[in-house]
Amino acid sequence: MKILAIGAHPDDIEIFMLGFLLACKKRGDEIFTIVATDGSKGNVTTSKDLKNIRAKETKKALTGISNPKMLNFIDGNLSFTKNVEKTLINNIKKINPNLIITHAPEDYHPDHRALSNHITNSVGFKYPIIYCDTLMCVNFIPDYYIDITSFFEQKKASI
Repeated sequence: MKILAIGAHPDDIEIFMLGFLLACKKRGDEIFTIVATDGSKGNVTTSKDLKNIRAKETKKALTGISNPKMLNFIDGNLSFTKNVEKTLINNIKKINPNLIITHAPEDYHPDHRALSNHITNSVGFKYPIIYCDTLMCVNFIPDYYIDITSFFEQKKASI
């Protein structure tokens, strides 16, 4: 199977989806990852190089699993950015996944919600989509649980 994980920010895939992806990788699935924003606003302190730092961290964390495609939309603006859906459609079609995992539409973060909606609007009828949990499971009521216990240490190390 081809599994595509799409996160809004660098580190979202590691935090919210990595346990599932590791389980899929172990069973032989092909893993693809896309990060929508540049992560330039994801720190309490400012850094001119934050987007590059975060991209390097994500690429390192996902080594051996997938080489993430960085779309580099401006962090914090996914709701208002033009061409997000067109860019997503083009990238998703190139991969042609059997399954997409992304943020839940009821997520706490505006970029997470926007990305979820963009993906559903773009390809929801062509590709099956499942949602990862939200931070501390706020407003998230899953239909399925995947036991990631055996992958927890690897997930923790990647974060």
